[in-house]
Amino acid sequence: MNLTVNGHHIFWIVFVTFLTSAILVPLVKKGAEHVGAMDIPNSRKVHTKPIPRMGGLAIFGAFLLGYMLFARSSMQMLSILIGGFIIIIIGLFDDIKPVPAKIKFCFQLVAACIVVFYGNIVLNHVDMLGINIDFPEPINYLITIIFIVGITNAINLIDGLDGLASGVSSIYFATIAIIAFILNKMQGLDTILSLIMLGSTLGFLVHNFHPAKIFMGDTGSLFLGFSISVIALLGFKATTLTSLIIPLVILAIPIFDTALAIFRRLLKGEKITAPDKDHFHHQLLKMKFGVRSTVLIIYAINILFAAVSVFFVLGDSKQAIALYVALMILLLFLVMKTDILFHHHKEETKSKK
Repeated sequence: MNLTVNGHHIFWIVFVTFLTSAILVPLVKKGAEHVGAMDIPNSRKVHTKPIPRMGGLAIFGAFLLGYMLFARSSMQMLSILIGGFIIIIIGLFDDIKPVPAKIKFCFQLVAACIVVFYGNIVLNHVDMLGINIDFPEPINYLITIIFIVGITNAINLIDGLDGLASGVSSIYFATIAIIAFILNKMQGLDTILSLIMLGSTLGFLVHNFHPAKIFMGDTGSLFLGFSISVIALLGFKATTLTSLIIPLVILAIPIFDTALAIFRRLLKGEKITAPDKDHFHHQLLKMKFGVRSTVLIIYAINILFAAVSVFFVLGDSKQAIALYVALMILLLFLVMKTDILFHHHKEETKSKK
């Protein structure tokens, strides 16, 4: 049983990055308070007192140390470092003083282009549900950039409750590492990055789970989304991810929530970047679940999708697809019971004249 990557035991990779992130968080917290990177409560927020954000800087710091200690230098890795640094910079600025959505989008495009054109990390082929598609140039570049930016923003949009984005991301990183182990693909760049990011994110989660002492801010959520998208693309190159269906269903909640948010805002005639309080986690809160319970429910749903993804790799793909469909129907049923798209119930008047 090979539990080493690049000559390093997977336990030490996760442990060192976990410890580094956990130690860095209090330092980042003080820095956020000093520069005024505080998340102030308002009608759209769940927390009731100012909380420091910018916590993603601790995740990035642990990621950098993990890279220096455990990963190997390459053009692909260099492109990921440069792209990640650009994402961190725009995230830091936004956490200190809000940056217009258009500016953030431009920075995301630049980061994605560096990964695609400099790192040559490109989605050339897709295999999903028995359908095989080859993307010719320049369509392959465009689709890859859209994929990176889309996943980056999907993680950013679900970052609305203590421990939600960090927990969902951790489940993703752990699942990719498990699949790599099953397929004996432990030496791929996607595997080492998954292990480094798993430790870095779990170390932050220690301080971020409800009641959170710090938020990751856009610094963290954008970097996590960027990392997840790149790891997925690397997985296709290393054949760790044998089908596009695997990363998509592991990220079922953030992708589903993002699609519904866009559709909901278009129906209302609002900008798709307009913030609201109708995300999936908000709907669970409206159903009288507490913050911790809501986050654990979403964890459980993601773990179910992740477990079926592992089964997809291990067993009969037809049975796995049937399970995927069943889970999606259950998720859709749950969603339709909420007001995530349409308000089913009129607000009751608190007093009668």
